[in-house]
Amino acid sequence: MRVREWQDILSDVTEGGHDAEQWRAVAGRRRKGIGEDLYLGHPSVGVYQLKTYAKNPYEVRGVGARVARRIDEDLEPLFPRRDADDTGRFGVQAPPEDEDHAKSMAKRLEETVKVHADAPTTPGDFFTDVMDALESPAFGPMDYEFDARPDRLEGLTDEFVDANRLLTSELDDLIETDEVGRGFQ
Repeated sequence: MRVREWQDILSDVTEGGHDAEQWRAVAGRRRKGIGEDLYLGHPSVGVYQLKTYAKNPYEVRGVGARVARRIDEDLEPLFPRRDADDTGRFGVQAPPEDEDHAKSMAKRLEETVKVHADAPTTPGDFFTDVMDALESPAFGPMDYEFDARPDRLEGLTDEFVDANRLLTSELDDLIETDEVGRGFQ
């Protein structure tokens, strides 16, 4: 397992070219200390674990690693399902390449919203179509709690004990180096 900066992990996700709507995520507060834990999973890519914290209101720092090469039958129930109505949604976005690309994306988004305004639709279908219009490289259901830890997050953390221990140590070193402690710098 190779520990890397969290943004490098997100680059792998955005540049991987995998089926964008197959990604799933689970996130919440860390067990101890400041910051958040995030697991991103894709059936054919595997599972990434990220640990981040806000150094200040403008800068997020963190570490991450690929902790599994695929989602097997033991990991499957620890991620939210696409058809579940009780989960939130997430999307990872890459910026447009240039002004023409941005205009094209905006036009597709406008058309998508118009189509859904005129026809009966579900929130899940609307979300998927918006992410497609924006060419999101990764999106899907997410189990997230801002001020707590979802049960799925506990399960994933328990599944990857060694990786969690290593990433926690690396993140704690970052926090100590930044001299953030419990406040913003």
